[in-house]
Amino acid sequence: MPEKLLSVDGRSLWSHSVGSDEGDAILLVSGANASALMWPDEFVELLVSKGYRVIRYDHRDTGRSTFIEFDDAPYTVEDLASDAVSVIDAWEVDKAHVVGLSIGATLGQVLALDYSNRLYSLTLMCGAALDVDFVGNIGRAFSGESSPDGLPLPNKEVLEALSARATPSESMEEELDRRVKEWGLLSGEKLEFDASDFRLREQRCIDHAGTWAQPGNHAMATPVSLARGEELTKVSVPALVIQGSEDPLNPPPHGKHIADLLLNGRLVEIDGLGHCLPKALLPRVADEIAHHAEQSYAADTRTSRV
Repeated sequence: MPEKLLSVDGRSLWSHSVGSDEGDAILLVSGANASALMWPDEFVELLVSKGYRVIRYDHRDTGRSTFIEFDDAPYTVEDLASDAVSVIDAWEVDKAHVVGLSIGATLGQVLALDYSNRLYSLTLMCGAALDVDFVGNIGRAFSGESSPDGLPLPNKEVLEALSARATPSESMEEELDRRVKEWGLLSGEKLEFDASDFRLREQRCIDHAGTWAQPGNHAMATPVSLARGEELTKVSVPALVIQGSEDPLNPPPHGKHIADLLLNGRLVEIDGLGHCLPKALLPRVADEIAHHAEQSYAADTRTSRV
């Protein structure tokens, strides 16, 4: 499959493209500290089989992209969003269907605000709106305080498991065990958790990166100002918001809150979905994204002809 290394702010970003160049591009934007391989190959192939060209990339400080100590080259969450634009530029894509999960959904909202002319459509999965103080809510979940906006806080047990990343593993097997445990908690309890599948995925991620060290720089990136959440009410990009019924980090009705803010937001809640992509739900998620992309492209084409 074609791969590209592009240069952004003195660092290299790794990316690759699957599918025909003739197909509309879907850009997959991973979660915090996750490489391109967060998106399973099976999921990519499902989208390619529907006629799309799928582009994945390693965020800065993940996978095969350049890692720099954060204090030596600090950046913002908006910088992470601009990286996504650099990726589609490198692949000579004028407009793309952007799909983001977790912090990828945050970056998708920033892209809709600052680069709406580069988007055919937007799909936001398992995310929080820009006006939600997610960083502050992590502290509130530990302290027992309530959320200032009335939306549910992240699950404390899951946050405690995520905090274990700060202690380096002594072997790859220990690291795989930790990551699989983490995914099990993120998956929720409604669907049977396929530990062997997630272990294989994480082994691929480790092999891809060449290290089992867990990236963590994204947690230090300057967050998007909460005031930018008000700007979402002016975003006209067609947006599909996918809410997981079992998402422990952004539980319902976080998805509804995002969809209600956006002018053309549409909410789909998937029963059994947590804060991850289980194999059993990949076809449903791919179908929702492809249908949304098809409708959005058709609408964009009609508008362009007027």
